[in-house]
Amino acid sequence: MPQLLSIVEVGGYADFTSLYQQAGFQVEKATTMRKALGLLKKQFPKVIVAEFNFAPKYGSFISNVDSLMALIVGKSPSTRLVLFVHKEEHHHLQRLCQRFPTLQLTTFTYPIQVDALQQTLTS
Repeated sequence: MPQLLSIVEVGGYADFTSLYQQAGFQVEKATTMRKALGLLKKQFPKVIVAEFNFAPKYGSFISNVDSLMALIVGKSPSTRLVLFVHKEEHHHLQRLCQRFPTLQLTTFTYPIQVDALQQTLTS
């Protein structure tokens, strides 16, 4: 069964675990990016679902997912990344994506459209 890593740092949206399982994935969860990066040292899943969070506190980084994106591109380019992003932060994500043009990335703007997410996971 393919694996999916769900990284929920802030939340505030529905728990999609059952949707991931219905799509045929074994789900692993992490509540911080640090824990998620630790899990990825052992094994890369087929899909990673995470929240995009922009904040000036990240210093030279744009967001919470900079390191995750670099790790995927460097170690497991076949891993698909699905990001949930607030509409007002989308331009920051576009800036970040310029650094990783080969990344297999799908984005969803809040509120998450469940049908579209399910379609992405099953394709």
